[in-house]
Amino acid sequence: MVEVESLLSLLWKGIVIGIIVSAPLGPVGVLCIQRTLNKGRWYGFVTGIGAAISDIFYALLTGFGMSFVFDYVQQNMYYLQLLGSIMLLGFGIYTFRSNPVNSIRTISANKGTYVHNMVTAFFVTLSNPLIIFLFIGLFARFSFVSNSIYESFTSYAAIAIGALLWWFFITYAVNKVRKQFNLRAIIRLNRIIGTIVMVVAVLGLVFTLLGQSLSLS
Repeated sequence: MVEVESLLSLLWKGIVIGIIVSAPLGPVGVLCIQRTLNKGRWYGFVTGIGAAISDIFYALLTGFGMSFVFDYVQQNMYYLQLLGSIMLLGFGIYTFRSNPVNSIRTISANKGTYVHNMVTAFFVTLSNPLIIFLFIGLFARFSFVSNSIYESFTSYAAIAIGALLWWFFITYAVNKVRKQFNLRAIIRLNRIIGTIVMVVAVLGLVFTLLGQSLSLS
């Protein structure tokens, strides 16, 4: 019998992971904003869908890889959570310090089809396999391990939901303020995202260390 509490836990964790992976304004994030401003909101959103599909592909690779060493993961969860928090902190610092404006590229005057915009975003995201390390850190940080087909389905569906929620939100927000949105706003948004990721990482470190100290007392 599948435990509802376990599925709900995987659901919210997966949504958070999906948002964190999608939020930093790398090449595909900037591309999504550019297309939203130049082509329209739904062109930006299907760009996000393409990125989300690629993210799910890498999430599956990470998850199934970790499932092969499930016993090791369970026995060393404390150290893996510490490592995951440190990796997440490093990612947050990198995001804060990076300049997404450098990823801006010339947008064709031809809008193209929704499918074309989605496919190009998929391959832009797929071209960065380093995202696997981010997934490893997040999976370890959130103890994101499933041990049944129902939990696996819930896990990856939740990641997809989180990613799509982010792309829906960012395209909606950019479309609403398109007249005020400029390069400075892109940099500011990226720094806000980096700060949030760093806060999540630090809180994760603190709770992990406190949990260990409480278990020893």
